[in-house]
Amino acid sequence: MDVGIVSYGAYIPRYRIKPEEIGRVWGVDGKAMGKGLFINQKSVPSPDEDVVTIAAEAARNMMARVPDVDPKDIGAVYVGSESHPYAVKPTATIVAESICATPNMTAADMEFACKAGTAGIQVCMGLVGSGMVRYGVAIGADTSQGAPGDALEYSASAGGAAYLIGSENIIAKINKTLSFTTDTPDFWRREGMPYPKHGGRFTGEPAYFRHVTSAAKMMMEAMGTKPEDYKYAIFHQPNGKFPTRVAAQLGFTNEQIAQGLLTPEIGNTYSGAVPLGLASVLDVAEPGDRIFVTSYGSGAGSDAFDITVTDNIKDYRRENAPTVAQRMAKTVVIDYARYAMFKDKIVMPSSE
Repeated sequence: MDVGIVSYGAYIPRYRIKPEEIGRVWGVDGKAMGKGLFINQKSVPSPDEDVVTIAAEAARNMMARVPDVDPKDIGAVYVGSESHPYAVKPTATIVAESICATPNMTAADMEFACKAGTAGIQVCMGLVGSGMVRYGVAIGADTSQGAPGDALEYSASAGGAAYLIGSENIIAKINKTLSFTTDTPDFWRREGMPYPKHGGRFTGEPAYFRHVTSAAKMMMEAMGTKPEDYKYAIFHQPNGKFPTRVAAQLGFTNEQIAQGLLTPEIGNTYSGAVPLGLASVLDVAEPGDRIFVTSYGSGAGSDAFDITVTDNIKDYRRENAPTVAQRMAKTVVIDYARYAMFKDKIVMPSSE
């Protein structure tokens, strides 16, 4: 049975803040910081936006593009994030109800740092492929956190994308997926702590680069492929620097990663990063295009995917929802004071 992507949808908040504005507050050369990270600006959620609203909006956009799919045929909903608004209360059930999915389903929240969204895709693939469900929904979304003045504050942003996984009328067949996982504690946040901690330079070589390159090489070996066999490639993008470097190490060109490299203009959306990058590629993909995808989540692991776009993309209703480029074009640049208010770094006084 062929299993793959039947539909997808994306959402990115419209507010942006620039590195130089963050640096201005902390007495740091923010422009140089942004240049070093390859980040020009990052998205910021408004006060009424969280993982629930972002995931629900992405899921609604996903369903709008497949009006013939009955949401009551959705048998699984998984929302991957590390910034769920509730410690005890699933995001997935709220999102499922927002798209009128049947109560006769399985639903859960997933968390594996920045790869929880792609892990959800793998679970949905298994459920669909086994015949347990007709369709599964996998979402990667975050309103990521960065402590005031920390390096993460220059990149941690917000956004997400949703995927309808099935075996009927698939627009992109997932030829294979595999993972590479180890216990590498490069990034963590304990229960009750508002901001994560990270291992600094340790997050690079033994964490991100080892896992991404290992999963990517395993995939190409398993499929008997080379970088030039793919039209597009998407790698996890905690900044603009890491995916550019890992692509070059693996033999991919800047042209192959350009369409899916969004971090320079929206920052690191954590669980939403690779799903959004893939959505951007699917916005322009044509039948026969082959796509290479490798996510990364601290802790640590990478999920790799080999995907081929099918002829069904020609009749797919992409125009029924905004593209990633259209979402990125709607921007309002804010200053640090408004950013701090939006992110609850400062609390508005009571009106009483």
